[in-house]
Amino acid sequence: MALLEIENLVVYYGSALVLDRVTLQVSENECVGVIGPNGAGKTTLLRSISRIKDWKGRISFQGESLAGISSSKVVSRGIVQAPEGRHLFPQLTVQENLELGGFLLRNRTEKASNYNAVLELFPRLAERRKQMAGTLSGGEQQMLCVGRALMASPSVLMLDEPSFGLAPKIKEAIAQAVRQIMQKGKTLLLVEQDVHMALELAQRVYVLEGGKITLSGLSEALGQDQRIRSSYLGM
Repeated sequence: MALLEIENLVVYYGSALVLDRVTLQVSENECVGVIGPNGAGKTTLLRSISRIKDWKGRISFQGESLAGISSSKVVSRGIVQAPEGRHLFPQLTVQENLELGGFLLRNRTEKASNYNAVLELFPRLAERRKQMAGTLSGGEQQMLCVGRALMASPSVLMLDEPSFGLAPKIKEAIAQAVRQIMQKGKTLLLVEQDVHMALELAQRVYVLEGGKITLSGLSEALGQDQRIRSSYLGM
């Protein structure tokens, strides 16, 4: 049984069908990528899993349905999202933003351990821990967004466009951080427009186009698929 299972997920915005019978699975200790063009429904997929958006179909985590529970309950169960757009608290410091990421944790030792692990993963945040989040560079804000999600001790970490708008050098730093997170045994669901990055990091990839899964498979195989090469890799 997969850790996270989605079956026949249907989502509307008003009368517009955004996700049409989407089915995918994420196994424990696996990194699964979701790629596709703008407007394909990738962010809506993550918002649905987080219970921010209403849906029809089935989403289950560790064999239990997520239907009817609150978004905070989803986080407490272990599904945590680093959202597109980052949504930091700009007038709070780096440290304060990180502490808010672990607000559901009752164990102070776990919270302190997570905080130290985040600063080890992103040394730049350690240097700027007393700095206001709104004054950070775009790359530093993305590091803080990912770090804040890690503070909650996620069983599944969902990353929504972590490389968006970043310079190549910073994008590679984020990719390296994702590799380190994977090496620690975290399960990841990675939404990315940078198909090269998604194929490099994820073991399996789903292609979401027009609200439907049009292709899926092992990353290595999809990287050789002519449809992917022509439509997304410019080959």
